Amino acid sequence: MNNKPNILDQTWIFLRKPTAKYSVLTIALLSFYSGILFWGGFNTGMEATNKLEFCISCHEMRENVYQEYKKTIHYSNPSGVRAICSDCHVPKDWSHKLWRKIQASQEVWGKITGVIDTPEKFEARRMKLATIEWERMKATDSRECRNCHSFEAMRGSKEQQLVFDIHMKAKAKGKTCIDCHKGIAHLLPRDYVEPDEE
Repeated sequence: MNNKPNILDQTWIFLRKPTAKYSVLTIALLSFYSGILFWGGFNTGMEATNKLEFCISCHEMRENVYQEYKKTIHYSNPSGVRAICSDCHVPKDWSHKLWRKIQASQEVWGKITGVIDTPEKFEARRMKLATIEWERMKATDSRECRNCHSFEAMRGSKEQQLVFDIHMKAKAKGKTCIDCHKGIAHLLPRDYVEPDEE
């Protein structure tokens, strides 16, 4: 009769064997549950920083871009749908969202050093800040705009078809939403010059 333990029994013996103080199974279970807690806390933090209240918690945003945004169609419109900061500035999918949050953490440096802590300082840097955001949106083919806006939804009535046709021509030229819709949620910089059409 063969008394050699089978592979399942050997695995169980290994998992229960103590290391210096704890069994491998105990360490594995603690790691698993710690991972769940960490992931849940991390995700909760990521979502908390996507709320409008968080975005306008610093006076640089609350007193500048938030005041402009409240006068736009993205804030108040007949349909009652409101796009908040994260809808336009933070990707929805997890990997791009994480990368955007890492980029945004660099913006905290502006808060700490006070480079935009007055309306005058903000205006002096508005063109640079806007250009960075426009380039980001251009590079992603205005991905965040497309979370709410769809070319297909522009079809229907004669007026909608005209809008659809205009967008299709722009798309054929390699343009994306931000190429034509700068200044839709925030004021354009004073020194902004509209690029010449080809």
